Amino acid sequence: MCPGFTNRIRPGLRLYGVTRLLGIVVCASALAQAPVVGDIEFYGLHNLTRERILGAVRLGTGDPLPPSKGALEDRIAEIPGVILARVEAACCEGRRTILFIGIEEKGGPHAAFRSPPAGEASLPPDIVDAYHAFLGAVAHAAGQGRAAEDLTAGHSRMDDPAARAIQDRFAAFAAGHVELLRNVLRNGSEEEQRATAAMVIGYVPKKEAVVDDLQYALQDPDEAVRANAARALNAFAVAGIQVSPTWLLELLNSVVLSDRVESVRTLLTLTDKPAPDVIAQLREHGLPAVVEMARWKTPAYALPPFLLVARVAGLTDQQAQTSWQKGDRESVIAKAVGGPQRKR
Repeated sequence: MCPGFTNRIRPGLRLYGVTRLLGIVVCASALAQAPVVGDIEFYGLHNLTRERILGAVRLGTGDPLPPSKGALEDRIAEIPGVILARVEAACCEGRRTILFIGIEEKGGPHAAFRSPPAGEASLPPDIVDAYHAFLGAVAHAAGQGRAAEDLTAGHSRMDDPAARAIQDRFAAFAAGHVELLRNVLRNGSEEEQRATAAMVIGYVPKKEAVVDDLQYALQDPDEAVRANAARALNAFAVAGIQVSPTWLLELLNSVVLSDRVESVRTLLTLTDKPAPDVIAQLREHGLPAVVEMARWKTPAYALPPFLLVARVAGLTDQQAQTSWQKGDRESVIAKAVGGPQRKR
């Protein structure tokens, strides 16, 4: 985690976030100088403005990175009209750390998740250990520039040999234990167990048989479970397996950044080929959230949602890239939504 920014993520459940378009990058454990706030990106704003929130918490670009994620979230949640706040830090341009601030407003869109299951289903300890080892291997590979993955088989195949060896273990286990994985995913009371199951079940040989289980996991109360399920479904979609966009669109209203990022990633895959039904559902149920992300200042995070907005507008990816390179996002956004939009 970033120094000076206490993060309340459980050990071992950090999301590996290796994607072809976008990765959630965590700050190094030590920097030569204390980090400061760089770009501040918002999502979930409807009636409130970024100026109102930043003024209330007295936070701005160039300020020292707040010492506590939880304390900053609590301060934002005290602002009238805010129901829930979520802050994430991403690394880094020199000392400048990107802050993402998610807001759920009173009366605004809300992503509802299931209540935690209370069953006793569990996976063998060696598979959970392998899950932890895989997260560590991916993090190490990313630091060495070996984090590329191939999804054409319908599941992730990492370029890094250590990570790939663990994935082979997942595939071997999944081939003979699909019912156990399904049971843990749906009924296991421990979040870590369900997160492991959500990843490993994506390696089953008959992937069509577990699509519904992964769609179910998109509604899990734990964000790591949801993220792993979304990644598995994205790999399925890359392989041509039919995936419904319904719950992915619901995640676009989440206050959790990974929910929105992984949803956009999978929706991009679903619309790589003409998909008028998906585009129509996105226009009706998720376009404002994607437009908000497409306006972020940080290019690596804004480009995937911008491409999705461009597809809603009926543009080719090449046309979208041309507009992006010209710095002309607003005309594309206006075309997608049917008229000029006010910036927040």
